[in-house]
Amino acid sequence: MKVGFVVNDVGSEQPQYSTTRLAMAATNREHEVWLMGVGDLGQDPEGRMVAMASTPQTKSYRSLETYMGHVQDGSEAISVEDLDVLMLRNDPAEDAIDRPWAQTSGVLFGQIAAANGVIVVNDPVHLADAINKTYFQHFPEEVRPKTLISRNADDIKEFIDDCGNRAVLKPLQGSGGQGVFLVGGDGETNVNQIIETISRDGYVVAQEYLEAAEEGDVRMFVMNGEPLEHEGKYAAFRRVNESSDVRSNMHAGGEAVAVKVTDEMLRLVSIVKPKLIKDGMFLVGLDIVGDKLMEVNVFSPGGLGSAGHYAETNFADAVIRALEHKYELRDAYGRSITNVALATL
Repeated sequence: MKVGFVVNDVGSEQPQYSTTRLAMAATNREHEVWLMGVGDLGQDPEGRMVAMASTPQTKSYRSLETYMGHVQDGSEAISVEDLDVLMLRNDPAEDAIDRPWAQTSGVLFGQIAAANGVIVVNDPVHLADAINKTYFQHFPEEVRPKTLISRNADDIKEFIDDCGNRAVLKPLQGSGGQGVFLVGGDGETNVNQIIETISRDGYVVAQEYLEAAEEGDVRMFVMNGEPLEHEGKYAAFRRVNESSDVRSNMHAGGEAVAVKVTDEMLRLVSIVKPKLIKDGMFLVGLDIVGDKLMEVNVFSPGGLGSAGHYAETNFADAVIRALEHKYELRDAYGRSITNVALATL
């Protein structure tokens, strides 16, 4: 099986990233693996999708550092349409400021690849709907915190008052805890300035503050609409921040700790499953606080390493096995199964 991984930039990938773990797992399962950045994709004069891509130098690895070092050692031109599977792992939010042209590039080229018979996950047609956080609002209301999306300062301040003078404000587009603020409560906050700062680049997402957030949030992986499970263990962990920072996100100083997956968490997965299946979302990360979903990460959910550490198992291997199953189905059924359906089979 020939597997490609699209990232923001191959040169900035780190050994501990989930994408590195997935790529190394595929290599160790004797698949041909290629990594490419969104800026490395293109279309030649004959209309074929091509890329400058990087591949590891040997067939088996134990060290993520050695693996990534070999991958970043050089690149060559390939035909993307010769791949069997293309996994879109670039985060559009990371390119929002410095490379706005790159935000939709992975999705658009992914659509071309899928149209030419490559299995593309997550499904690129529906990924286009998820570029910003409005996608989250399409999930059932009972699993979401009370939310307002607006650029009107008066409406936002009224919403904060309605939430007991405590709410979380964040940009409509963004990831990694960037631009997230807790307003109200005991602390002095300049609400007007925060709203102005966020709205300068777009809409403000205002959400009710959940008291359970003081215990951090849970990152839970879902694959093919079901909780990602391997060797009887769930792929999940809790993210906590011992500082006063409201963000428990790992990029914002959060720390991973073990978590027990509860029936409540499994119920949340069952509720969001129909939409994930409908949209062809093969691998996603759910961020859970209490009995509510805070976010559904459909682009590049990270933390497979942390989940595997606490479960003492290799979840990346389970993901690659699932891709192998899709490849077998495509080989058996040809293109009579659509990409969006195959993505979650």
